[in-house]
Amino acid sequence: MKLGFHLGYWGSGPIPGARESVLEAERLGFDSVWSAEAYGSDAFTPLAWVGAATSRIKLGTNIVQMSARTPTATAMSALTMDHLSGGRFVLGLGASGPQVVEGWYGQPYPKPLARTREYVEIVRKVLAREEPVTIDGQFFQLPLQGGTGLGKPLKPTVHPLRADLPIYLAAEGPKNVALAAEICDGWLPLFFSPKSDAFYRAALEEGFARPGARRSSLDGFEVAASVPVIVHDDVEEAASFIKPALALYIGGMGAKSVNFHHDVFARLGYADVADQVQELYLAGRKEEAVKAIPTSLVEDTSLIGPAEKIREELSAWEDTVVTTLLLRGDAGSLAKAAKALS
Repeated sequence: MKLGFHLGYWGSGPIPGARESVLEAERLGFDSVWSAEAYGSDAFTPLAWVGAATSRIKLGTNIVQMSARTPTATAMSALTMDHLSGGRFVLGLGASGPQVVEGWYGQPYPKPLARTREYVEIVRKVLAREEPVTIDGQFFQLPLQGGTGLGKPLKPTVHPLRADLPIYLAAEGPKNVALAAEICDGWLPLFFSPKSDAFYRAALEEGFARPGARRSSLDGFEVAASVPVIVHDDVEEAASFIKPALALYIGGMGAKSVNFHHDVFARLGYADVADQVQELYLAGRKEEAVKAIPTSLVEDTSLIGPAEKIREELSAWEDTVVTTLLLRGDAGSLAKAAKALS
């Protein structure tokens, strides 16, 4: 199983020591480094910055929000990054949720699966550079219909370094996971657990079986899961570092009626916990929401505790569809985690 380093997105400012952590990840033999965006820092710029200081490690977005850019703009950034990095770039895409899509980007959210399908199709057309890009879709038209009438089909002036640049899709629900298997080269799960492997494996197999799917099996398909790894003698204290983020995602990253993160934990068997955390968080009782999360939930979706415990539990992860564990932390914690996972 490969290791990746997830930078994430910025808080109120740049991530302290990010460059040093990436350099340490490359020195340790990590396969990839990933950035993210929400409604603050963007995903491409930090990768360009750290990519200039590295030579081997892959550079991926986890994720670029599709509503933030037109498909052709995303494709332009992807082919630019791929050239500048010497073919190390991986384009990770995601739909985000209605609060961000409609509240921040001012774009419609309905029918995210169909919109994603069109989006990826256009990106692939740009990267292929076989002909001027045209599409008469439900969500995108190239050239635009109803404008001046002067738009013309175009193809990129830049010749892509790799026409088959890998595209991964972030997904949590079974339909979106199946779509990742059908039209993409990898899947970016959040809050994965070995206990949910059969559920997601079935969703992936459904996508692989669809007519015109890019591949027919998991062979060559990448699954890069964000997994907290904390080496610590005290399991409860290690869990306490993770619980606030879980409370935020389960309780506050989405509306009460539409929160995909909440649904992940409900499927995992924590429906009552997820409901309680959401109620408390949305009521402004955030500390209580954190306390409502049992350590067992953290352990189901993380690798925490003494190194011996982590090594023992790692075997369950190695039997899943996951091909890469994406870790977070500073240079020192990455080294400790890598040693525990070796």
